[in-house]
Amino acid sequence: MVPFQVWIGVAALLPLLFPCSLAVSEVSCADVVPMKWRRDVISIADFGAVGDGKTLNTWPFKKAIYRIQHMRKRGGTMLYIPPGVWLTGSFSLTSHMTLFLGRGAIIKATQVMPLSTFYSNFPIEQFDPLRENFKDSRLVQDTTNWPLVDPLPSYGRGRELPGKRYMSFIQGDGITDVIITGENGTIDGQGEVWWNMWRKRSLYHTRPNLLEFKNCRDILISNIVFQNSPFWNIHPVYCSNVVIKYVTVLAPYDSPNTDGIDPDSSSNVCIEDAHISTGDDLVAIKSGWDEYGIAYGRPSSGITIRRLTGSSPFSGIAIGSETSGGVDNILAENINLYDTGFGIHIKTNVGRGGYIRNVTVMNVNMNKVRQGIRIAGDVGDHPDEYFNRYAVPTVDGVTIKNVWGLDIQQAGSIQGIRSSPFTRICLSNVKLWGAGARYESWRCMDVTGAALGVQPWPCSELANTVSAGFCSGAF
Repeated sequence: MVPFQVWIGVAALLPLLFPCSLAVSEVSCADVVPMKWRRDVISIADFGAVGDGKTLNTWPFKKAIYRIQHMRKRGGTMLYIPPGVWLTGSFSLTSHMTLFLGRGAIIKATQVMPLSTFYSNFPIEQFDPLRENFKDSRLVQDTTNWPLVDPLPSYGRGRELPGKRYMSFIQGDGITDVIITGENGTIDGQGEVWWNMWRKRSLYHTRPNLLEFKNCRDILISNIVFQNSPFWNIHPVYCSNVVIKYVTVLAPYDSPNTDGIDPDSSSNVCIEDAHISTGDDLVAIKSGWDEYGIAYGRPSSGITIRRLTGSSPFSGIAIGSETSGGVDNILAENINLYDTGFGIHIKTNVGRGGYIRNVTVMNVNMNKVRQGIRIAGDVGDHPDEYFNRYAVPTVDGVTIKNVWGLDIQQAGSIQGIRSSPFTRICLSNVKLWGAGARYESWRCMDVTGAALGVQPWPCSELANTVSAGFCSGAF
């Protein structure tokens, strides 16, 4: 049973869980998925789980979620995770549930381990040479707690390697009305071993995400710390009505491909009041990869990013480079970036097809950024040799305004595609101040648009007057 103190603690969280009750409200898109109160509450401890950081609790998690799925309590069920370290393998969520992490609660992914340790009681010649990732017992890891799943149809293969991919640590597929929240509890992917396997090239399949929702709707994620993901952190794909707010996403600066939040072929996504510090893009909007994304044909649209802070060796706000299904109607505002590679990065490539259009990025502060703004048509690799070399993407209608940067190594570059120049690129009130002798001004090619109040003054391709059409309205 859930102790009475838990009810008191949850009640104390009501101002956080129901922000509309606050006296002062900020502009928000979070009402697309309102917080719900679940009358039925169960604890993971009721199912035999032990929060000692040593006991493997995969089966208790699966039993608890099975109970939620099959009891079908009116209004859904809250699964309460008490304080403690709850070690588990991958598990799947179900519809009409809340995963609530109490203060001091950590859901921790079981680590993969060297096969030589796992099979220490067996001679090396008894190892099954067909076993996943078998190559060298000193380098290759046991991954039995991480099932393989099919690749996403809009990617055609694992993002890193051909074939299948490892199941995400926590995942939902085809479910609705799901909330992950709490008192700033932590979901920890223990990704270091995965990062090392990637560096040593001893993986045969794409690493798992920390949290993935696929074909889902009405998803709310709030007041949680996500850390040390093996691969991407939060990945809603083929989803609609997703709210991610008041989250912290952390991974070491040198951790490979640990994107923070990646909305992918999804619509009506709201990301607000987040702090992200990872080894790759903080937020990256995607929609499929080359011929597979073109065939699947599901865009990302209606995505808002607001009040984001963070740092990364790569991009702060990114679109792409996988945009073959199309990306449109994007708003990013009130962004604070520091110690970052690219501040605003819109990226695609020949072979992608698709489009990027109707993008507005505004009210951005940057400090210690390698390149303030980059819009590029030559970024990203291809899944295989079968991509269509005549599938040329279009980039049209990008407005970037009210940007202030200090200690910027290069102001920006906009490099379109010769057969498909980027059009209606509009810059307004963009001030990017350099860092001594290293500082470089703008570089542009195959682009048309306009600029107003930009320092340093941009390339001649954007030096048109702002009286014409789209740009005058955008400013």
